Amino acid sequence: MRTVVILLFDEIEVLDFAGPFEVFGVAGKRSGDAPFQVFTVAERGPIYARNGLVISPTYLLNDHPKADIVVVPGGGGIHPGGTPYGSRREMNNPAVLNWVRRTTNTAELVLSVCTGSFILGKAGLLDGLAATTHFMAVDGMRQAAPNTELRPSERWVDNGKIITSAGISAGIDMSLYVVGKLLGKPVADETARYMQYDYWM
Repeated sequence: MRTVVILLFDEIEVLDFAGPFEVFGVAGKRSGDAPFQVFTVAERGPIYARNGLVISPTYLLNDHPKADIVVVPGGGGIHPGGTPYGSRREMNNPAVLNWVRRTTNTAELVLSVCTGSFILGKAGLLDGLAATTHFMAVDGMRQAAPNTELRPSERWVDNGKIITSAGISAGIDMSLYVVGKLLGKPVADETARYMQYDYWM
């Protein structure tokens, strides 16, 4: 069994984290297997996500089981007054950046959804790699990860250990791709069929 840890923070995009949570949470279950254990972590709780959803993280950043797969979601922007929120705030949060670097050292895979790639970029994890992000966040991504080749037209980009996805629903497709990569495409196909989700494969 692999552990999947999903980072949470205020103003997170709901589907950015809920999509991968669902994919890894149900993968293999219909055949009686449980290949993934999924949990969430945050610097503190509760978390106030987009559109008023309140979430209680399973663990805090400095107190959780070892993560085999790390998922860094996105969601956020800049308020009219110029104050960043969501991933644009967290990409400058030392506690989050240190956690990402620390967990990446021992993780098998590190995934980002949407502007979660900003956090990976600011942590220095995308230097010399290729990445994608939300199509409306390309300019911000260039600033967050200036040494990264951007591929905004791609649904996900696989660099081996680090995989990034485009915006919001693309995190579901990336997660299904990862299930197929680790467990075989039939398991990914069955997961998508159970979810009644037509994915980009």
